[in-house]
Amino acid sequence: MEEKSRKDHRALLNPGEENELEVFGYETQNLRRVLCLLISVLTCGVLLLVFYWKPQWRVWATCIPCPLQEADTILLRTTDEFQRYMRKKVICLDLSTLKFPISKNPEEPLLADRHSIINQAVLKPELKLRYIQVQKIRYVWDNVEKRFQKVGRLVCGPNAIEVEIQPIWKLLVKQVLNPFYVFQAFTLTLWLSQGYIEYATAIIILSVISIVLTVYDLRQQSVKLHKLVEDHNKVQVTISVKGQGLQELESRLLVPGDILILSGKSSLPCDAVLIDGSCVVNEGMLTGESIPVTKTPLPHTENTTSWKSHSLEDYRKHVLFCGTEVIQVKPTGQGPVRAVVLQTGYNTAKGDLVRSILYPRPLNFKLYSDAFKFIVCLAFLGVMGFFYALGVYMYHGVSSRDTVTMALLLLTVTVPPVLPAALTTGIVYAQKRLKRKNIFCISPQRINMCGQINLVCFDKTGTLTEDGLDLWGTVPAADSCFQEVHSFSSGKALPWSPLCAAMASCHSLILLNGTIQGDPLDLKMFESTFWIMEDCNEDHCKFGISASNIIIKPGPKASQSPVEAITIVRQFPFSSSLQRMSVVAQLAGEDHFHVYMKGAPEMLARFCSSETVPKNFAQELRNYTVQGFRVIALAHKALKMGKFSEVESLTREKVESELTFLGLLIMENRLKKETKPVLKELSEARIRTVMITGDNLQTAITVARNSKMIPQGSQVILVEANEPEESVPASVTWQLVENQECEPGKNETYINIGNSSVPDGERGSCYHFAMSGKSYQVIFQHFNSLLPKILVNGTIFARMSPGQKSSLIEEFQKLNYYVGMCGDGANDCGALKMAHAGISLSEQEASVASPFTSKTANIECVPHLIKEGRAALVSSFGVFKYLTMYGIIQFIGTSLLYWQLQLFGNYQYLMQDVAITLMVCLTMSSTHAYPKLAPYRPAGQLLSPPLLLSVLLNTCFTCIVQVCAFLYVKQQPWYCEVYRYSECFLDNHSNFSTNESLERNWTGSATLIPGSVLSFESTTLWPITTINCITAAFIFSKGKPFRKPIYTNYIFSFLLVSALGLTVFILFSDFQDVYSGMEFIPTKTSWRVSVLVAAFTHFCVAFFAEDAILQNRKLWLWIKKELGIYSKSSYRNWQKKLAEDPTWPPTNRTDYSGDGKNGFYINQGYESSEQIPREKLELGGQTTEQHFWTRL
Repeated sequence: MEEKSRKDHRALLNPGEENELEVFGYETQNLRRVLCLLISVLTCGVLLLVFYWKPQWRVWATCIPCPLQEADTILLRTTDEFQRYMRKKVICLDLSTLKFPISKNPEEPLLADRHSIINQAVLKPELKLRYIQVQKIRYVWDNVEKRFQKVGRLVCGPNAIEVEIQPIWKLLVKQVLNPFYVFQAFTLTLWLSQGYIEYATAIIILSVISIVLTVYDLRQQSVKLHKLVEDHNKVQVTISVKGQGLQELESRLLVPGDILILSGKSSLPCDAVLIDGSCVVNEGMLTGESIPVTKTPLPHTENTTSWKSHSLEDYRKHVLFCGTEVIQVKPTGQGPVRAVVLQTGYNTAKGDLVRSILYPRPLNFKLYSDAFKFIVCLAFLGVMGFFYALGVYMYHGVSSRDTVTMALLLLTVTVPPVLPAALTTGIVYAQKRLKRKNIFCISPQRINMCGQINLVCFDKTGTLTEDGLDLWGTVPAADSCFQEVHSFSSGKALPWSPLCAAMASCHSLILLNGTIQGDPLDLKMFESTFWIMEDCNEDHCKFGISASNIIIKPGPKASQSPVEAITIVRQFPFSSSLQRMSVVAQLAGEDHFHVYMKGAPEMLARFCSSETVPKNFAQELRNYTVQGFRVIALAHKALKMGKFSEVESLTREKVESELTFLGLLIMENRLKKETKPVLKELSEARIRTVMITGDNLQTAITVARNSKMIPQGSQVILVEANEPEESVPASVTWQLVENQECEPGKNETYINIGNSSVPDGERGSCYHFAMSGKSYQVIFQHFNSLLPKILVNGTIFARMSPGQKSSLIEEFQKLNYYVGMCGDGANDCGALKMAHAGISLSEQEASVASPFTSKTANIECVPHLIKEGRAALVSSFGVFKYLTMYGIIQFIGTSLLYWQLQLFGNYQYLMQDVAITLMVCLTMSSTHAYPKLAPYRPAGQLLSPPLLLSVLLNTCFTCIVQVCAFLYVKQQPWYCEVYRYSECFLDNHSNFSTNESLERNWTGSATLIPGSVLSFESTTLWPITTINCITAAFIFSKGKPFRKPIYTNYIFSFLLVSALGLTVFILFSDFQDVYSGMEFIPTKTSWRVSVLVAAFTHFCVAFFAEDAILQNRKLWLWIKKELGIYSKSSYRNWQKKLAEDPTWPPTNRTDYSGDGKNGFYINQGYESSEQIPREKLELGGQTTEQHFWTRL
């Protein structure tokens, strides 16, 4: 019973999706609420502040667990490693107030569809519905399934994507209530109360500027986003109402199920599925590509269940997405273009995009979690100092108020208040440098992550190769044989044939304002025929063909044709997953129709009659693809029907069958001139490169070889997987691809699939796996345990759909790779979002799909981004180490002075805090990136041994120097405890200085009190601690191999030299104004020299330790080897295992899923979809403890 109650208390929201959440049910207890309110009053609101930071604590304090069905408060927890919590109130909707009548009979369904979520969600006879709203989406409680479910009907709310412009006061409160700023406010209040006005004022000014800039930036983003979606909410639309005809209304009032009438150019206010007519839309807002896309009506309009079962890519061609622009409508017959509203508001494609901006996925980067742990350690050191100060001051009988104040002062020394501004500065500098190189960033926090990238995936067409394809020629087919090649370089027009008709008509081009627009490949193919395009006129509009249809005519340069014109009457658009497109066309003067089809040769051959496909088809195709050509096949058939109405009712399956193979279209896709040098640079930097393309596998292998992505002499193993059939399980075949170079002078590569194997001496990293998207999908489903083994050496992934590209990126990330993705097409959007650093090669300044956008359309941006990422990461580490040491240096010096109830003077602190630390932190990160990529990455963790040892050793060095100076000054013959023995000091002060005027002014100091500043200890310790700070800033600003040398950062170098010069000047000056202002006591020159020597010795030792030991990569590699310490990265472990496996890589063999000899490769998680959420729930408790600090 208890187990069932626990199960009812917890459930999953959006299982398996990116925004998956765990939900827990709670019931509010009034007594607990009153108790919490009293404690909040007694603690002056501190408890409320804690509840603001930790919403889960508020729920646990005021509520008790209960089944979700009875809950009035819901606690949500993300299922990722961050385990973030949210609190939501359950809202009850009373349906009895609605205008239309609803039956209270439990047997009578609310909607015709008895399985609808709404029917299961409405409580009868109360007519109430419970829901929660999470990240702008409403989820209703399903009384049958016993869980919250997303719905888009009835409770969907208005069709509006409303982004509230955040009030300035609310943004300010959010910033000010940040835990660090709260601690900072406490620190500054304490300093001001002790008269440390100057530095406190400086930090207040800096913090105010930082907060104001942040609030301004957030406000601007809020305003921009509001303006982006504002127009969407004010569109006037026309809908068709049953029995009432056409009605105009505001788009806000649209609900799923409404029939939308599309009459011309407009912006779509919702997601809708096209049911009548076709239209051309611009989906640039969603994909970043401004290429017109043709949408066709949904087949089988009487039964909508079939299209829902298709994959996203399949039904996209019927769906008009919210936010896209309708460029052109094409009615069929006499009726208008109609679409049924599918989704509204935040449930739409645009709503999803806006939600991804409002609620971005948190970055999983060790730097940020390690930084928090570091701050916790520093705070713990401060707490130790607090109790030390309490002990010292209580022992000396100092008043309680002064004791607590001084203890709190020591507590605040360890955590520098300038830390947030300093860490942000490095990213700001990197962002500016990237902007100069035409790389724009909409997610600055990812710049540091770019410094860890060790694998980059590239799209092929338009990324590695030229975007525009040059037509090389056609290879016509007739009588089951390939004919003579027609070369376009000859300048002769393509002779009339069905192949010419297919090239002229089988495309998605449109005529817009007299200009032909569309896909560049289609455009190139059409222009090669020398035919022209026109809108339909009365002469050609027969058989009920709409006037919006396109007419194709021979141009002046076209070859002589018996056909005056071709009318495109129906179109089945290209789809990445289908890898083909087709059109139904009518030739002028004929009373029947023709089907023309083009697509991937392997795919298209399946739809052709086998007797029409040449027997040497595979060999001919390979001859061209191995040379790097892009090949498209074309096919044709005549339809035995003469009525346009019959054509309209045809399904795609019927149209695309029993075709006649026409031939091949050969296109040349040249490498961009930047591709080879960039890939070579990445290879030398030991950054893996992978090709993910939608093109042919053999073409991809050739391009990979020609671009040296696959080095010369390396073996390529083709991985081909097949789905299980009736009696045969799923299988994987491994075939070695032989590389035969042709004679010198020809830049061609021929590929044969042979029976040879990888020589034993060449095993290791000399082989590369290549596979198609189909094989990847089979391996993912049936051989999941085999997938990591393939991925660690997988280089070519061809014929990949957009979904498969995203999946592949995710699988690489699971192997602990930091993945970059560079692409230019709409097919890459998902992968660009999924990667740690997605780089879009687009002309737009900021692509909505990608964190980074390069205005220069080649891959040179990739090494630039990695260099800047590495420089920013090293700068962040340097600044963090410096601020840590700065806090520790001050903590040690202040603790020593506390021993005798003293501390540094305000101007002594001010010199260190403002003149050195503040200035250094604002300029340390401005050092430019090193121009050459190093063959290794910078450390990605703050808690790595070299970094921890660096802080520990420098702490020891500064501690030794300060303690020795503190004790040694007491041994000097001229030393006296000034605040205790003022008369002794006044009698002997003439021995301290060589300046008589200074000597005469040191009278009247007999009234010194405990806690004063004047002492020989503070006069000795201050120059040492100050030079220690300068030393730390210098040694932590290492240049090569990730940044340029320190002297190239002119401002930073000048500030360090100036700070050192000023410190030495103050140390050796005998000016009364300087000494009284800095609250020093004059000492003998010999002692000052000793202090300077001690500081210089410390510098030499610290510099040697940092440069020769801690930054010595060879030494650390040797230590790791001797101790047997290896990388914990999953991909490293797999590489090591596979290198020791004599049976790997497999060649010329076939493995089956379930073959006991080769291991069971069945992906159980894929076979049973319900197992995944259960496993995640079980793992949830285990990860809680692991990520406690991260959650804090």
